Amino acid sequence: MTKHNAAQAGTEHDQQQQAFRLLVTGGGTGGHTYPALTTIRTLQARLADQGRTVEVLWVGNAAGLEARVTADQGIPFQAVATGKIRRARNPLKMLSRANLTDMARVPLGVVQARSAVARFRPDVVLATGGYVAVPVGVAARVCGRPLVIHEQTLRLGLANRVLAQVAARVAVSSESTLPLLSAATRKRAVATGNPVRAEVLTGDADRAVKALGVQGFDRALPTVYVTGGAQGARQINELVSSILPWLLERANVVHQCGTAAVEGQRECAAGLPADLAARYLPVDFIGAELPDVFALADVIISRSGAGTIAEVTALGMAAVFIPLASSAGGEQAHNARHLAEQGAAAALLGADVTAADLQDAVAPLLADPQRRHAMADLARAQGRPDAADRLVDVVLDAARERR
Repeated sequence: MTKHNAAQAGTEHDQQQQAFRLLVTGGGTGGHTYPALTTIRTLQARLADQGRTVEVLWVGNAAGLEARVTADQGIPFQAVATGKIRRARNPLKMLSRANLTDMARVPLGVVQARSAVARFRPDVVLATGGYVAVPVGVAARVCGRPLVIHEQTLRLGLANRVLAQVAARVAVSSESTLPLLSAATRKRAVATGNPVRAEVLTGDADRAVKALGVQGFDRALPTVYVTGGAQGARQINELVSSILPWLLERANVVHQCGTAAVEGQRECAAGLPADLAARYLPVDFIGAELPDVFALADVIISRSGAGTIAEVTALGMAAVFIPLASSAGGEQAHNARHLAEQGAAAALLGADVTAADLQDAVAPLLADPQRRHAMADLARAQGRPDAADRLVDVVLDAARERR
């Protein structure tokens, strides 16, 4: 072997052994936090197969969900100052004291983020949205580190609209987002989908029956999973309660209603005939059992946040979405409307959704298995179960292009 070949072989070996350094930012909500976490785990698994390790630093808000998640997952975390814009239809109302105070924190956040990026020297910075992503994304640009942003919803959020101007790559969750981007941004954009935890795709219905203790369920009937998110949703709880006897005559129901509402829902069930009550399970929270509950369910009634949309479409489930009217930029309504236009879900839009509206949307799905399966197939066609792998491809490509 010549000296040149030996040196080249040594360089390739060093590159294989060298840790990949990923700085992650984004959070505030699960919609920004969990896709980033899934991407980290997917990247670690990918590079482990190549004999490489991944060093991660998450830069976020000390009060955000990301601080708790990283602590639970053993991921190094650094907090930076950040500011939140409280949006309003009247621009004058945005000139509030709270907004002005928070915006004054942004320069400090940029300085802190620049220090973190300069010290960590990441191969790539991945930003998944939320206000904390802005100072970190700006710091990546200042330090000459490639920035990859990922958008979970159909339209770029405010933070990602800012960062798209300086990002090396813009990853979006839907092909439908691409025409909404500027021509310059579109050249750097790719539709990856929204990363979904691998375990969500491996649920088992029988395991859910055992874990939840729902021996009174009639497995000959379809099962409806109702959820308003981790804390429940008062609107959804009230709508379901209004049609509960009718619903239980046609289906089993797992109702994740939140800690504040679970006792009231149990009291509601206690007044039902025994055979109907046996088919109703109100719970405060669904945790590790979620993949199995998804596998058990034939129809889901829920909000239409980006994470829920990603899971429902990756699995291929019939769904009735009741968007949160106050979601930022009306993103939940956009998500639900988009799927409804494809026939991939039913969407109850507006602030005045009634119990009759919900009953009318659910009835045909419970009565007609073929209709239910057709909607599920159309939802699956919108899904990207391999989204985490696609986003990892984008991250690795951005790192290679920097070299």
